[in-house]
Amino acid sequence: MRLKPILIVALAGLSLGTGWVGWSGNPLLLPVALAFPVLWSLAPGRAGAGVVAASYFLAASRGLPQGVATFYQSDLTPGLALWLIASSSFVVVHAVLWTSNVRYRPVAYLVASALMALPPFGITGWAHPITAAGILFPGWGWWGVSAMTAGLIGLVTRVWPAAILVLSSLWLWSAATWTGPNLADGWRGVDLHLGASLGRDTGLQRHRALIATAHEHIQQDGGVIVLPESALGNWTPTVERLWASALSGTTATVIAGASEMTLDGYDNVLVALTTQGGRILYRERMPVPGSMWQPWRAWFGQSGGARADFFADPVIELNGKIIAPLICYEQLLVWPVLQSMLHDPDLIVAVGNGWWTDGTSIVDIQRASVTAWARLFAKPLFLSFNT
Repeated sequence: MRLKPILIVALAGLSLGTGWVGWSGNPLLLPVALAFPVLWSLAPGRAGAGVVAASYFLAASRGLPQGVATFYQSDLTPGLALWLIASSSFVVVHAVLWTSNVRYRPVAYLVASALMALPPFGITGWAHPITAAGILFPGWGWWGVSAMTAGLIGLVTRVWPAAILVLSSLWLWSAATWTGPNLADGWRGVDLHLGASLGRDTGLQRHRALIATAHEHIQQDGGVIVLPESALGNWTPTVERLWASALSGTTATVIAGASEMTLDGYDNVLVALTTQGGRILYRERMPVPGSMWQPWRAWFGQSGGARADFFADPVIELNGKIIAPLICYEQLLVWPVLQSMLHDPDLIVAVGNGWWTDGTSIVDIQRASVTAWARLFAKPLFLSFNT
């Protein structure tokens, strides 16, 4: 009994390191997260499993307190509170489903993994180990998802050393032969470095500057230019006419983020702009909880906040291509990308506005996560972030 606290501390320390390294923003380090199921299974009790889960999740999401403080221009208190609240679902699920019965443990972990991949628990289902499938099984698609699921189950059984050996071998082979996601001809993702002003400064000068940036990347045959989340600010008829006029004489299409006001809040959207005008392509399925998605406001008869559509519009069509769109927070979750992959899209477009993550690894983690999914399903990937 005296060794139990020591074991919990040791497992918690290893779990913390697993979350820290695995979710450092380097896609090739994502398989480190696969140590978490092993550490969870070795916990000497339900409380120990909760401590192991907390250590892993808090380390993986360590950039949240600083990011929230920057977003709200406050001290770390709100960020620390949100950090702990966000971890609660991950910790509770893994603590409740832990079992000392080795026979049932694989089923228990499979249920925990499924719960953290889907709403409602999956709303804060960051740092899911299954994301590593794209590194270990590049190009395998749904077979890779199945293989990774089998690997996760193997990691919580008595044969976990053999499972680690097999997965480590695949990891080494993948690292030695790694190549980034493919690109599609005529498509370009553009990164911006406009800080907090993007989406807030919506004056004519800012739009002219963005238009000039888009023109710099327009090719002779037109093509598609992708700009970050919130690039256009509020989506209005005036903005549409301005951009349509600016694109006159080209065959280019610009995809850009914007906000569409509604009677009870707003939608975080992607807009397609051509010389003929613009149209909304996509409404974000899962905005950031707290800062954007605030469902509790409706309970008190208040309006405001971004709407969540959860399972709406998993793919969009543009210029003959089927596109899997992922806006910012959706890149950290499991179900949005897997729902999109069910429709076998031609490519993935991932955008974000990460100015508030300065000094953290959040944007790097987003990029690593979506890169892994793109490699798993062998899909071209186009990224566009503002920092």
